[in-house]
Amino acid sequence: MDTASRIFTKSVTWQVMGLFSMTLIGFVFTGSVTLGGGIAIVSSILGFIFYFLHEMVWSNIQWGRKITETNAQQDTRN
Repeated sequence: MDTASRIFTKSVTWQVMGLFSMTLIGFVFTGSVTLGGGIAIVSSILGFIFYFLHEMVWSNIQWGRKITETNAQQDTRN
């Protein structure tokens, strides 16, 4: 299971990449870096929050995970 700090770090790096791509897309559609950047910032903030929550929920779902001996030992210790 991922730790909250790992999920947080993954969320931040994902959103940084998204911020750049959304700024470019916003610029292409509006012709303004400022307006495109504003759209990108709002999108990044909302995307970050929802991605983090999505990851937190999925870290608690066991479906689709392979149980290894190491994971089984960790589960019995917790």
